[in-house]
Amino acid sequence: MNYNNNNQDVFEMILDTDRSNSASASASPSKITVSEDWHADHVEGQLALDVAETEDNIYVISTMAGATAEKIEVFIHNDLLTIRGNRNFPVTGEENMNFFHQECFWGNFSRTIVMPTDIKGDLARAEYKNGVLKIVVPKQSKGGRIPISIIED
Repeated sequence: MNYNNNNQDVFEMILDTDRSNSASASASPSKITVSEDWHADHVEGQLALDVAETEDNIYVISTMAGATAEKIEVFIHNDLLTIRGNRNFPVTGEENMNFFHQECFWGNFSRTIVMPTDIKGDLARAEYKNGVLKIVVPKQSKGGRIPISIIED
């Protein structure tokens, strides 16, 4: 993929697995740039997310049962966080399967959210364990009070 994003930094986290069935990553500058119309050229399932905060961090948590860490991508671009991946349907060899009820999405998925506060995207961390993705993004330091002088005419 080669997109143009007007020279704005994009950070990515590619999850690396270890022997404990856990995957983790830290943000690093991406060579991928994001086009302004990236969402218009494909249809994907939308991921359910929880977003919470502490004094220092924003937490984004999502369940992704059936996804493998190698197919999960996390990007931070300015105040946008994007998660993309793929969940393979677990039943093979049954092309003529008819669903009576279907709530789970199989195939490509993505979700982009606006972060609720200024963040340090370059310090973000992600972990995928037991089908749950946890992303921790530090908040920007809050500056002290800025005195404002009132000038009378």
